[in-house]
Amino acid sequence: MSEKVLRVELVAADKAVWAGEAKMVIAKTVEGEIGLLAGHEPMLAILSSGEVRITLTDGDKLIANAEDGFLSVEHDVVTIVARHAELV
Repeated sequence: MSEKVLRVELVAADKAVWAGEAKMVIAKTVEGEIGLLAGHEPMLAILSSGEVRITLTDGDKLIANAEDGFLSVEHDVVTIVARHAELV
């Protein structure tokens, strides 16, 4: 049985920053930090400026700074759209 994964897309207003599969995504929203795993219920949240931490399927981690935008989750697809975002 294969492990469920998230399909993640991180996009800035002017470019695609990163896309791929991940085990977990942690992002800062206006209501606090949220952790997302496969099977998460559908939701839409407003991003706060801060780190987006992505744990890849092989255990490596990516960190991006994101400012002002939103995050959506549906059917194990996480879409993060920010005014400005870049990998650090």
